[in-house]
Amino acid sequence: MAMRALVVDPDAPSSLRLGEADEPVPGPGQVLIEVHHTSLNWGELNRARSGDAPPGTVLGWDAAGVVTQAAADGTGPAAGSRVVTRGPDGGWAQRRVADVSELATVPDGVDLAEAAALPVAGVTALRALRAAGPILGRRVLVTSAAGGVGRFAVQLASLGGAYVIASVGSSDRGIGLLELGADDVIVGLAGLEDPVDVVIENVGGEHLVDAFKMLAPGGNLQSVGWTSGEPAIFTPYSTVGPAKTLQSFTLGPDIGEDLATLLDWIADGLLKVEVGWRGPWDRAGDAAEALRGRQVSGKAVLDVTGDG
Repeated sequence: MAMRALVVDPDAPSSLRLGEADEPVPGPGQVLIEVHHTSLNWGELNRARSGDAPPGTVLGWDAAGVVTQAAADGTGPAAGSRVVTRGPDGGWAQRRVADVSELATVPDGVDLAEAAALPVAGVTALRALRAAGPILGRRVLVTSAAGGVGRFAVQLASLGGAYVIASVGSSDRGIGLLELGADDVIVGLAGLEDPVDVVIENVGGEHLVDAFKMLAPGGNLQSVGWTSGEPAIFTPYSTVGPAKTLQSFTLGPDIGEDLATLLDWIADGLLKVEVGWRGPWDRAGDAAEALRGRQVSGKAVLDVTGDG
């Protein structure tokens, strides 16, 4: 039996097309959900174009919908529950399976489309700030702050009591960041004169090198993304001096509890989901190009429909 899905196709725009895939079968500790909305992330879009994913592969980390089959072992939410899920793949389809440790029940009043934007970007921001250490009263720089991870990181750092500096690629990209909790909005790193204690770094390349230079002694840079695609070249002795840390980051497993925390904050009005592009999934190519072209503030969300 087949279902509709976005599949990898090297000959299609953005290497994605709407096609068919096999129905997923839940294993132990997994639920089956009917997907209503999914979101796009840089990493999976890059993978679709890289050649690493064979034609016909169904990618997609984030998906929100309704449980149609509860886990056979009795764990997790019951059938009929509204949930948001994260998985290694399979979210760009009408149905997906998800481990019960990788999902959370969506509270009443939280839109499923907004919930679909949350898993990778929101939990990445939360865990990167947590890994950087205490932020109360500290100066936190968020690069590529207009993107999905960036907008969540600005809000969470502000909620944590930090002085938040949001770095964006252009002045237009900075619109709305002050309202989300940024204390300063800068283009690139121009005008950043005083050292910072924490960097949530999404750009990579020369930008990462320059941000590392701005770290105060004892500071920490979390390398969470590399949207520039450019190499980072450190000049001789630029890493010699007072101790500071450049730390690699990966989201890691078992995000369910962190997802639930973020959803509660959204329900309570403490955290806002910024969806800068939303449309039907047959326009996935348009959404992908808008995201790559820096035309999306926040997240791009696809509405999954049965007829295309």
